[in-house]
Amino acid sequence: MTSTFLGMPVYAPRGVGALRGDEPFPDAARTALGNGQLRRNLGHATRTIRGKRAAVVAEVPDWEELRLAGEAIKAATMARLPELLTQLEEQVTARGGTVHWARDATEANAIVLGLVRAAGADEVVKVKSMATQEIGLNEALAEGGVTAWETDLAELIVQLGDDKPSHILVPAIHRNRTEIRDIFRRTMPDVGELSDEPRDLAMAARAYLREKFLTARVAVSGANFAVAESGTLAVVESEGNGRMCLTLPQTLITVMGIEKVVPAWTDLEVFLQLLPRSSTGERMNPYTSLWTGVTPGDGPQDFHLVLLDNGRTAVLSDERGRSALHCIRCSACLNVCPVYERTGGHAYGSVYPGPIGAVLSPQLTGVEDNASLPYASSLCGACFDACPVRIDIPAMLVHLRARHVEERASRPVPSAEAVAMAAMAWVMAKPARFRGGERLMRLGRLLGRRADRITALPPPLSAWTASRDLPRPPGQTFREWWRTRPAAPVSPASDSAAPVSPAPAEEDR
Repeated sequence: MTSTFLGMPVYAPRGVGALRGDEPFPDAARTALGNGQLRRNLGHATRTIRGKRAAVVAEVPDWEELRLAGEAIKAATMARLPELLTQLEEQVTARGGTVHWARDATEANAIVLGLVRAAGADEVVKVKSMATQEIGLNEALAEGGVTAWETDLAELIVQLGDDKPSHILVPAIHRNRTEIRDIFRRTMPDVGELSDEPRDLAMAARAYLREKFLTARVAVSGANFAVAESGTLAVVESEGNGRMCLTLPQTLITVMGIEKVVPAWTDLEVFLQLLPRSSTGERMNPYTSLWTGVTPGDGPQDFHLVLLDNGRTAVLSDERGRSALHCIRCSACLNVCPVYERTGGHAYGSVYPGPIGAVLSPQLTGVEDNASLPYASSLCGACFDACPVRIDIPAMLVHLRARHVEERASRPVPSAEAVAMAAMAWVMAKPARFRGGERLMRLGRLLGRRADRITALPPPLSAWTASRDLPRPPGQTFREWWRTRPAAPVSPASDSAAPVSPAPAEEDR
């Protein structure tokens, strides 16, 4: 066993992986909102998943107690994470596995590539894994001459379509079946006149992947959970592709974020009730695969576990933000989010979209690298209500917004917003300046003379009018109106003096 040092908190490195987008969320969201087909696909899919989830959750009389238990287990795990990870390493090693520690995406990719080359393979089959997408493993393997084949149906659609995933659970949620048929016709040999019926599409994918399963010598997976007391890894899935990858190849490499550990088997019981209901709307997953080390003659004979940090210790160091590490990747928050339903996952720029991505990605990369994501929310609170482990995403969004403001304020060169606020503070500090500012505002009447409102301002004020209008300034200020207002008419009854009450005695005052 190695000597383990988690190190000081560091962020996920730039230039590798899929945690940073090419443009801020507002710009990407504006493009997505213009795609009517995308919105229809997302709306239909999220409504279906919400309905299924609501039905199976209603069957559980102690659902809220299960949520509280999940929250408590996760909080306790984060409080003793180094100890549990060391225990996990001990147990995996004792059962014939090998544990590797990766500080970031670059180290993790290098470890996996080295293991694949050591196995003499030039291709791998993959179980759906958010961690490997996060670190950009497929791209790193391709640069090293290794082809990675996604075996999850939705991930295969994304891969063959040269696309990016847009949902944690259903990566191809933004595609309808006609679009999927066209992708398969274009990329799969010998599919012929493939229809867009779901069964036909599934059968085509099955035939395409079967050869990969039977010939691959190396598989790469993620892990939903790892039990520290026994060194057991768990993957839950719905298609059976995971079971094929986890049992047929000679070598199995699992890349797992360090937050996925749980202390004991009894803790796993809680999450295996929460996860399937919150993710696929099922009472339990069709396939729950558990493996502990290496068993001679049964399954992979060479098992490697890569424990990935990649910014997680930085999240852990923030007392108010660390509960983002409680996430079990169920995607329930995405399916209830009004922002996600209209923009889709690509607008977030990260492999983690939706409400959880808006709080997790900025913490993994540093807030300034994903500064727009904490604002990608209406703070309606639906995500907290849906979260099976009660992550208070709205409170965390506000916290990250405050961190963003504080970090911008510490810059040596102030932002345009800071300059504007300072100028307004100076103007409003003296009555004479304020009156002068009011008079200058009348110039805005020229900009709003057509629509009786101001719809566009020059930069940098255009950032405001890009998403909202300004009222047209009035023709006179309140003070001017007050001075020139007509005198109130005097009624005849007011000519007689009103009776005056005597002043109260000193002791009554």
